[in-house]
Amino acid sequence: MPIITRVMSIRTKGEGDMLDISEHVSRAVKESGLRSGIVTLFVKGSTAALTTIEYEPGLLKDFPEMLERVAPRDIEYEHEKAWHDGNGHSHVRASLIGPSITIPFVDGRLTLGTWQQVVLIELDVRSRERSVVMQIIGE
Repeated sequence: MPIITRVMSIRTKGEGDMLDISEHVSRAVKESGLRSGIVTLFVKGSTAALTTIEYEPGLLKDFPEMLERVAPRDIEYEHEKAWHDGNGHSHVRASLIGPSITIPFVDGRLTLGTWQQVVLIELDVRSRERSVVMQIIGE
């Protein structure tokens, strides 16, 4: 079974930046020439995450607000005591959401729902150059 690896580089604006990468992933699957299988995505780094969401203004506001309730910026993190880099909450948030996602594809098309998009979420306090590794496996 073939495995095709692609790396996508994305410049983020900093904390809270949520980028719809669905089209990039879809294009990579189509270009692979594989008809059915899975694509696994993994973002390198410990302060970014991947998930799916309905990429619309309400949820683009709700999601960061939820993160603030779950892992607030303004509490003490042990990471801060050691590194003093202002992103202890970023590490916790990224760990909660996770660095990877796997999506099946059939007939060369991602099996996402009608309102479901793949998003990269920047959780660090500064802009970053992110690498998303895609492995496309199938036949």
